[in-house]
Amino acid sequence: MLKRISSSQVTLGMHIHKLDGSWLEHVFWKSSFLLNRAEDLERLLASGVEGIWIDTLKGCDVKRPQVAVAQLATKPPARAQSDPPVDMQTEVARAAKVCAVAKRAVIEMFSDLRMGRAVEPIQVVRLVEEISRSMLRHPHALISLTRLKTADEYTYMHSVAVCGLMIALARQLDLSPSMVQDAGLAGLLHDVGKMAIPESILRKPAALTQAEFDIVRNHPVEGATMLRNYPHISALALDVCLHHHEKYDGSGYPHGLVQDQISLFAQMGAVCDVYDAITSQRPYKRGWAPADAIRRMSEWVGHFEPRVFQAFVRCVGIYPTGALVRLESGRIGVVVEQHATSLLTPVVKVFFSARSRLPIVQVLVNLDEQRDKIVSRESIEEWGFKHIDELWSGLAKPKASYFD
Repeated sequence: MLKRISSSQVTLGMHIHKLDGSWLEHVFWKSSFLLNRAEDLERLLASGVEGIWIDTLKGCDVKRPQVAVAQLATKPPARAQSDPPVDMQTEVARAAKVCAVAKRAVIEMFSDLRMGRAVEPIQVVRLVEEISRSMLRHPHALISLTRLKTADEYTYMHSVAVCGLMIALARQLDLSPSMVQDAGLAGLLHDVGKMAIPESILRKPAALTQAEFDIVRNHPVEGATMLRNYPHISALALDVCLHHHEKYDGSGYPHGLVQDQISLFAQMGAVCDVYDAITSQRPYKRGWAPADAIRRMSEWVGHFEPRVFQAFVRCVGIYPTGALVRLESGRIGVVVEQHATSLLTPVVKVFFSARSRLPIVQVLVNLDEQRDKIVSRESIEEWGFKHIDELWSGLAKPKASYFD
């Protein structure tokens, strides 16, 4: 029997069926679980959740009968209405919260899959929807934030990043809303097979041996095997999991598929997976700058389906958010906003003079409205700049010097 109680009435041994409010407002990935650990009880009490639904047939009841007892609907919650678009700075703050919750969710979800435990389909859908809503409010905030993940976070935040990239790419390709949702789910689950790889290999800070590389190359097959056990996981998501390492020219794995043998979703997954991988910090290498990544990917003939890659570039930009660029005026800045229709005229926050090699007053330069233009990509490492991400993200106040 389902019963709504206040947080003050919760005790160990109760079976939590649902927590009131948005799931982003509390620290629990699962809304249904047996409360059998003292630390979980403390986290629940500290979360500020006011109303809690318990299932008295699966766990303890409260000591006194409650006045209000109601049956909870079993159907999935209605899809939330889309939020209105917001500026980059506003969405970065909201996307940071989405990313934090998504990271915890993916960690637990992957752990459940690895152990053969059931994954709650409604919760997975909710996670994809929260990421999708962030992308609608601003298409670049969440994607740019996920690029800042540490090497230790890579396995889990990579899945969040690819989810967001797949959603953006699906919208760019003008796919239906249901297919956009499927694309996000596929991105979230595409690397679940890495749960079959020993941590010592996943986190190895040096080159892999051939034997270790063979184990890594088998993760698409391992992932597909895991997902086949869950009938609510779509065939599209399973296909992306199995084939996101296939290449357009047939040189990929595990099946060496060629051109149209690779589904559209798998082609999309290949581009999104590679872009996030090469722009992320890994135990064995530094991530490439976003603009460098796009340039290098464009040179890999035969790797990606050309039309899908071109659509991807329209999503992230030739000069993605966070790219360091030099303007014709000699000013150096970081891209903070994409133009809605022009890939060559983003908004750039300038902060340094290449001619005097001294800092300048920070100003936003809208290249669509001014005569200045980008003349080159610049290397953060070669210039020795630090704290550059703070300029576009606004998550912390920039330091007095860009070299400290």
